[in-house]
Amino acid sequence: MRRLDGRDGGGQPLRTALALSLVTGEPFEMTNVRGNRSTPGLKAQHVACVSVAAAVSNADVEGGEVGSSVLRFSPGDVRTDPVEAAVGTAGSATLVCETVLPAAVAVDAPLRLTVTGGTDVRWSPPADYLRYVKRPLCSRFGVEFGVSVPRRGFYPAGGGTLSLRVNPAEPTPLALDRRSEPDELRVYSVESDSLADAAVADRQVEGVRDALAEAGVDLPVRAAVSSVESDSPGSVVVVVARGGDGDERGGDGSESVVAGFDAYGERGTPAEAVGSRAAAAFLDWLRGDAPVDRHMADQLLVWVALAGGRLRIPAVTDHVRTNLDVIRSFGYDVTLRAAGDGDGGAGTGAGPGADSGTGAVVESDGGR
Repeated sequence: MRRLDGRDGGGQPLRTALALSLVTGEPFEMTNVRGNRSTPGLKAQHVACVSVAAAVSNADVEGGEVGSSVLRFSPGDVRTDPVEAAVGTAGSATLVCETVLPAAVAVDAPLRLTVTGGTDVRWSPPADYLRYVKRPLCSRFGVEFGVSVPRRGFYPAGGGTLSLRVNPAEPTPLALDRRSEPDELRVYSVESDSLADAAVADRQVEGVRDALAEAGVDLPVRAAVSSVESDSPGSVVVVVARGGDGDERGGDGSESVVAGFDAYGERGTPAEAVGSRAAAAFLDWLRGDAPVDRHMADQLLVWVALAGGRLRIPAVTDHVRTNLDVIRSFGYDVTLRAAGDGDGGAGTGAGPGADSGTGAVVESDGGR
């Protein structure tokens, strides 16, 4: 049984451990789950991740209840019967989906999952990030999944529904170490119908456009604006940078661009400021040279381990370090080194831990 310490990194080490346990069939014990958080132990969304992983793998679980600081997870055979999970209130449905995506390499038939909870809540990827950023990136290295959002769920009531279909996959090695410049932005702006009279979704798009103009960035912006029914009022905007066709390698050997940046509406914050916040994250990324955004960097580490290849990341955050610790604990040989001139970057000499410049490169041959 793998022995893991979950003190650092929040819920990400837990989700990575569950994913790799599903894939390898190896049990693990995690102590000090979320130990450095103000409210340590499992919360409702983490319990949902555990229960879904257990259902998919016929696992035996000890300590899988809210508040538990020790979890023992012993998987059995992976199955593909449809799975349903209720996170409760506004716990993140997208993070539950993230937990089971790597099961694509362990199933022989499509895996279907339906999660109710928060589809668009802070501290987690919005549903449109999963659909328009993560899905095309995964498709590029041979992992195909579909996402639908029958109902949106905002904080605090949640009540949204997210449906996921994961196809069996034999992923090819990642080659995400160079970046071409984006040639367009797509903006997905969503408001609850209770905010439609205030034109919140349109104003979020205006905030994106105004921030780009102020920064002197002249890129085509294609916007999709929608009003949706939801149990709580809320809004979200996702800015997606794309280059080439977003799916194939650029003609100069660099990667086509798919990177995402988001912001959530808050009471008392003008909608224009919400759009500006998402645009600011894009502009910060644009000053570097990594092909993926910092949140996708965390999410793709497990795929570097499973499929092999090279991933250039914009910064080495605490989440990156703790996630790599868990991956290595399962026996995967993954290296992290400073990026430099040989990687097609600016060669500033910034080492791992830098938030801009050359960042770092994660590499693996996909073996243990």
